[in-house]
Amino acid sequence: MLLSLVPAGPVSKLRRIIGRVLLLAAALGLAGCSMVRVAYDQAPKLGFWWIDGYLDFDEAQSARVHEAIERWFAWHRRSQLPEVAGLLARAQREIVEPVTPAAMCAWAAEAQRRLGLALDEALPAAAELMLTIRPEQLRHLERRFRKNEDEMREEFLQPDPAERRAESFERTLKRFENLYGRLDAPQRELLARQSAASSFDAERWLAERRLRQRDVLQALATLSSAARTGDDRDALLLQARSAAQALAAQATRSPRADYRAHQERLMQENCALAAAVHNATSRAQREAARARLKGWEDDLRLLAAAPGTRLGGAAAADSR
Repeated sequence: MLLSLVPAGPVSKLRRIIGRVLLLAAALGLAGCSMVRVAYDQAPKLGFWWIDGYLDFDEAQSARVHEAIERWFAWHRRSQLPEVAGLLARAQREIVEPVTPAAMCAWAAEAQRRLGLALDEALPAAAELMLTIRPEQLRHLERRFRKNEDEMREEFLQPDPAERRAESFERTLKRFENLYGRLDAPQRELLARQSAASSFDAERWLAERRLRQRDVLQALATLSSAARTGDDRDALLLQARSAAQALAAQATRSPRADYRAHQERLMQENCALAAAVHNATSRAQREAARARLKGWEDDLRLLAAAPGTRLGGAAAADSR
């Protein structure tokens, strides 16, 4: 059931990071129930390191980002974890029964809604930070984008088409087996047929990714220039919040109509794929998946009841 929350096709690093924060049970808990708690408690520090790797913060920026991350995780732990735990409880009831592609897409829509909530919560702090970005940091960000694209090409665009298809199949297989356990030969054959029919195009995905990175760089460059030359703080902040909202919207939905249609087609294909594989699983596999969901639910409820880990002190000192 939760596979519909983790699409079979690749997504941007930003979305993967956000997904790991929003859907801890699905994205951070795959290695085992106790890993959910460990990963969540470490997520603020790891999140800072990840963002810092892109923007190379100075001391003042680091302090503000640490504070913003702590506030965001306090909000998420308090308001979101109990709700996600409730979704996991519901998934346990549904996962032992047959499902439809529409049901899988409903889970995907819920994931998108929660992603939107998380981005909305982060927008005020993001807008404040965007006004402090310097030109040298933009150059650092552009270099990091180029490095990431090289890594994505190596991972998703193997020169041999057969190898590319095989790697894509293995990534998708791992997602299913992380939930249901090992798939048997007929189930793997079904998955291979469904995956081979996907309209996902890695070249097109990377081209869209480059356009979104261009939009990020342009927005930050505009704000950086405005912050250096403007003196109306309220107007600058309003401009930054508008830019942050636009970029957040692009995290899940392309501003280009042709690619939005492509995204919708891929989503429908992924929902059908998830439903087909689920319906081919055995009772034992579904019970194993239900037990995993139960473990993730228990971990999230424990996390929601526990105090959060702060980034200050040694954690903050270690981050630079």
